Amino acid sequence: MTPRSWVPLVGIMVVLLAACAVAVPAQEAANPGVLRIATTTSLYDTGLLDQLEMMYENASGVDVQITAQGTGQSLDTARRGDVDMVLVHSPALEQQFIDEGYGINQRCFAYNNFLIVGPEADPAGIKNMTPEEAFKTIYIAGTKNTPGVFFVSRGDDSGTHNREQQIWKTAGYNYTEDIQDSGAWYLETGSGMGETLTVANQKNAYTLSDIGTFLAFEKQLNLVPLVTEGDQLLNRYSAIAVNPEKVPGVNINEANNFTNWITSNDTKEFIGNFGVEEFGQPLFVPLYAPECTEPPFNCTCAEPVNATA
Repeated sequence: MTPRSWVPLVGIMVVLLAACAVAVPAQEAANPGVLRIATTTSLYDTGLLDQLEMMYENASGVDVQITAQGTGQSLDTARRGDVDMVLVHSPALEQQFIDEGYGINQRCFAYNNFLIVGPEADPAGIKNMTPEEAFKTIYIAGTKNTPGVFFVSRGDDSGTHNREQQIWKTAGYNYTEDIQDSGAWYLETGSGMGETLTVANQKNAYTLSDIGTFLAFEKQLNLVPLVTEGDQLLNRYSAIAVNPEKVPGVNINEANNFTNWITSNDTKEFIGNFGVEEFGQPLFVPLYAPECTEPPFNCTCAEPVNATA
């Protein structure tokens, strides 16, 4: 090939490279007036997030846009860069998210408890058992086709679903091999906590629920709390910002501002009072130092994050 024959090829390459540059959009800069949050459905279904959203928008002038999903889905949404931060409640999934480099500035802000609820008749006889004993008893009764014994799972990779799987494991079962597809007694909704409680109520079945959502839906249900105590029932909530070095274009400044706001004493006081007038008890208990830094919480709840980094 003569040197002259390269000239058209070089021209073609320049055109192609220019076209590629046009075809790949630049990463959009964060909108400083918008904060996008993916949140667990339990915070949303209780109505707490509606109140916090309104309060923060009034205080900051920022447009808060909330997507309610299970914790696993929320973290995946954050990995894609579709939100600026998450409010979630699955310590194991949260740590994985942080270890992967996606999450920074984690702060816990509140907790409540999970409950195993079910029909008042309690056909499996689990009342006041430990969570592990209760799950084992339900499994044995369910797989033996005991009349009236059903369990409804969220089945949506949420924090609640993740905790359910942990309890099955502690009870001695492999979730995918022993529990899923093990019979008509076990049903997965693939839905949020409110919808799962509704399905469990329709089937007169057992389910695992956070106490906040259960109390918010209790008047619509015939289900009652049967197992309320046990280390596996602790339910901690955390705020985590999306790392802009891993996912460019997120509004890290506003994510940090919100984290500092939700961990402030005034906001925690509001969270601690939320639900008391209507339900006679708080739906969430705020976390304060040094309690949050000790077992069983093992998290940071008071140290401010840098709101400009």
